[in-house]
Amino acid sequence: MIGARSGSIGAVWVAALLLASTAAAAHPKLKVALTFDDLPINGTLATGAKQSEYARDTVAVLKKHRIPPSYGFINAWKLEGNPDGARALRIWVAAGNPVGNHTYSHISLTKNSVEDFKADVLRNEPALELLMPEGATSRWRWFRYPFLHEGDTLEKRRAVRAFLAGAGYRIAQTTLDWEDYLWNSAHAACVMKNDPASIAWLRRSYLDIAQEYIRVQRELSRQVFGRDINHVLLLHLGSYSPHILPDLFKLLADEGFEIVTLEEAQSDAVYETDPDVADGTGGTLTELMMLKKQVSWPKISDKPRERLATICR
Repeated sequence: MIGARSGSIGAVWVAALLLASTAAAAHPKLKVALTFDDLPINGTLATGAKQSEYARDTVAVLKKHRIPPSYGFINAWKLEGNPDGARALRIWVAAGNPVGNHTYSHISLTKNSVEDFKADVLRNEPALELLMPEGATSRWRWFRYPFLHEGDTLEKRRAVRAFLAGAGYRIAQTTLDWEDYLWNSAHAACVMKNDPASIAWLRRSYLDIAQEYIRVQRELSRQVFGRDINHVLLLHLGSYSPHILPDLFKLLADEGFEIVTLEEAQSDAVYETDPDVADGTGGTLTELMMLKKQVSWPKISDKPRERLATICR
């Protein structure tokens, strides 16, 4: 996963990161699509909160900031005995945001067989058919691998890719990811504890990590693809989403990004490439291409996993 493969940072990387911090106005706008995984909800709920409230508040933020329609990738098992989860998904779709397939149970291809994985993809489809308007079948045929696990063997990877292509799916790749889900349950805990100081730390830590990972991953994509590319950002809808998204939108703008739809972002030819590598830990399209080309990660800050797992508990 992100930052798992680290190498030493050299003069080339220092120069690249210095260039990345110059004014965005000096460079053409880069395109990035926002995508949200694990709908209807990622992480825990604050006491008394509802999944539909998180969806409503997040949709309101997207609308206020005039964000183009953004894909939400669903796991339909979360709807079992959960009518409020179904309401959350209806709110998402009613606001003009499409949904895509993230498998029924968030199954890992690394830990499961090809046949079990394919069955879980198909089991998710009835919920997608009910959510999307009549005639919009092609819109929900976007697929996001859970955990970004695309196959720990080439045989599994190639078999699932062939299955997805035969079923009419496009793979929703990612190129920007800092595991933002780590902040969702932490935020819910701090809301329940009513701890403003901890909530302020969550914001600082999130934005610091996001900025660093955006800059490093942007430079890595230039290195492995030989040019600036359109990007796809992996986010997770949860307790923190409606609170941190306005700050994230400003950060993206400051870093020179224009937010576009997934379809526009993946119109870039790099999304037709297949690194064709097997890796059990998964990764973004850029990371898998790094593995293919034997490019090491530069030095990068560790995410504050331990503190996020214990804060406000």
